Amino acid sequence: MTAKMGAKSVGGAGLMKSKNTKPEEIRKSNIQAAKALSDAVRTSLGPRGMDKMIQDAKGEVTITNDGATILNQMNVIHPAAKMLVELSKAQDIEAGDGTTSVVVLAGSLLEAADKLLQKGIHPTSISDSFQKAASKSVEILTSMAIPLDLSDRASLLKSANTSLNSKIVSQNSTELSPIAVDSVLRIIDPTRENNVNLKDIKIIKKLGGTVDDTELVEGLVLEQRSSNVNGPKRVEKARIGFIQFQVSPPKTDMDNQVVVSDYAMMDRVLKEERAYILNIVKQIKKAGCNVLLIQKSILRDALSDLAVHFFDKMKIMVVKDIEREDVEFLCKTLTCRPIASLDHFTAENLVSAECVEEVMTGASKCIKFTGIANPGKTVSIVIRGSNKLMLEEADRSLHDALCVIRCLVKKRFLIAGGGAPETEISRELMLYANSLTGADAYCFKAFAEALEIIPYTLSENAGLNPIGTVTELRNRHAQGEKTAGINVRKGCITNILEENVVQPLLVSTSAITLASECVRSILKIDDIVNTVRG
Repeated sequence: MTAKMGAKSVGGAGLMKSKNTKPEEIRKSNIQAAKALSDAVRTSLGPRGMDKMIQDAKGEVTITNDGATILNQMNVIHPAAKMLVELSKAQDIEAGDGTTSVVVLAGSLLEAADKLLQKGIHPTSISDSFQKAASKSVEILTSMAIPLDLSDRASLLKSANTSLNSKIVSQNSTELSPIAVDSVLRIIDPTRENNVNLKDIKIIKKLGGTVDDTELVEGLVLEQRSSNVNGPKRVEKARIGFIQFQVSPPKTDMDNQVVVSDYAMMDRVLKEERAYILNIVKQIKKAGCNVLLIQKSILRDALSDLAVHFFDKMKIMVVKDIEREDVEFLCKTLTCRPIASLDHFTAENLVSAECVEEVMTGASKCIKFTGIANPGKTVSIVIRGSNKLMLEEADRSLHDALCVIRCLVKKRFLIAGGGAPETEISRELMLYANSLTGADAYCFKAFAEALEIIPYTLSENAGLNPIGTVTELRNRHAQGEKTAGINVRKGCITNILEENVVQPLLVSTSAITLASECVRSILKIDDIVNTVRG
């Protein structure tokens, strides 16, 4: 009897065992996949981080060390690893910078969670403790942050420099940082606004020259060239009109045909066409317009050859093919309204500018508007670069610098960089964990240790001894030096604020919050089900 009972209980345990092992395996597989992805981008963290060369299916090559760009272009198949790609996108939208840090942090937290799971702590307990630890970390960060005033241009420049220092264009940070700071300050009113619409900053990429030649234009720059053949290429005291109709002969509907059987009819068609176009051109001239912008049309040519000839004679500068997505920016900059029909083309719908001219930038031309009568709050930046790869990376780097300034407008606090905040949070959480009981104490300690991945990776990428550096950093923080961080240039631990390495509070707080949220959702998964499409 007892033997039978024993056999039964063993069988039951076996059944439960197989039920329990599957979630464990799934969790393990998820953690491994996500960790592998975070290890792939880990080497590109910090000012001495390496760059990745990515080749897509068409053979296009991208060179970058921006975490969001690397992960976005990777072909990730594992569903848990895809969550890290989404995490990096979320950080890019929320803060714009710290996209590599957030993935590295998530990988480290997953590794910590894996060790806790092996100790037999339940995933839900780990998940809840990680959430508490993340909110505690945000509190610690906020308490050590330095308030910032937007009129303090030097501090804004420091944080833009810190962001650019980890990019390929770090040697050009002295030119790009002031451009980023000035462009954001131009388009907002610091006293009233607490967000920045980066669509009000138009970035135009032009091949040729070097990144040093990048300039901020007060006014408007259009990538299009003027359509005139012999017409003016420079107009002073310009009166600008922006139309959404076409200056070309009307077409029949799609399924209609006009059959011309003899020369007399053909002459009449040409005569009518000439009269029709001449009427439009005369009315445009009559309103006093001498610079005409035409929106791109998909129905028919925006401008016929005959119209170009008439405009040349009338000395009117014409720019066609203004893209639909540029219309809003153009109207905001010139403070004009698009004119949809010829009847509304009157003098009061035109706007004035001191000068409109076609200028040569590198191998191509662009049109510059300066001295706009009542300009809107927008700016244009013309980025230059010696080759396409450099140009693309300069654009991404400048976007990151603009996002850093946007973070400071949203949340006006600065914190030290160089692994200092992470080490400080780690130390504070360790002390706090000693006052806790139960599984929470273990989880808080694991979370605190996991945060040290940032200073560890920074020193590893800079070629320093990571263990020696991180332990010295811990020691300095324990002595009360809250702003001690890794000085990558000198290869030692210094007060990082004196080295002008600062970052916005929002970048760090959103990185910790988003990374812990992502880790929690990965821990909660205990099965992956594939659906069959019917």
